[in-house]
Amino acid sequence: MSSRQCISNVIRSYKRFYRPSLSKQLQFYNMQRSMSEVKEKAALAKLPSGKRHPHQRRISGEVLQTAKNSLLRLNLEDSKSFSELHAKVEKGIKRIPGIGDLAVYDTALRIGAYLGLEPELVYLHAGVRDGVKALGLNHKLHTLEKSKLPREFHVLKPHEIEDCLCIYKKELGGKRMKRKAGCGMVGWKRCVG
Repeated sequence: MSSRQCISNVIRSYKRFYRPSLSKQLQFYNMQRSMSEVKEKAALAKLPSGKRHPHQRRISGEVLQTAKNSLLRLNLEDSKSFSELHAKVEKGIKRIPGIGDLAVYDTALRIGAYLGLEPELVYLHAGVRDGVKALGLNHKLHTLEKSKLPREFHVLKPHEIEDCLCIYKKELGGKRMKRKAGCGMVGWKRCVG
């Protein structure tokens, strides 16, 4: 299988199995009644089910409460772009021990959904960096323009690309695909490289 076919399969699988969940989460934040409610739920990493998002499962409740209190003091409503919002969230909570790049990004993405602000760039952190590295791109950057990625990714929005690269980092790096019913991707050979 060519690397282009492999990437196309990754995109197809992402759109089928993971995009609906991300969309549902962002819609949940978009429908909140107030900015303070959004800040609280975003900082505490609440899913529509009320449970904590798995990305923040290892962060203690105390640390998330500290992040919530910090966010509640910030004026985020006047952000004109996602990058401006992300910078404000980063400045407000990244200094808190236990809060890393992924928590900052996820929190900004949730608040951005409420404000109608989407990332214009693909933000790189932990797993996303692994996916970018598997594609042979510069994984040491803070952000990556969508146009720098293989054209197969261009059908996704930057926040979906971030999600896809993180989820499928192993497959893009040549590891076996997790079995998903009807996925048609089990036992792949190396995708890229």
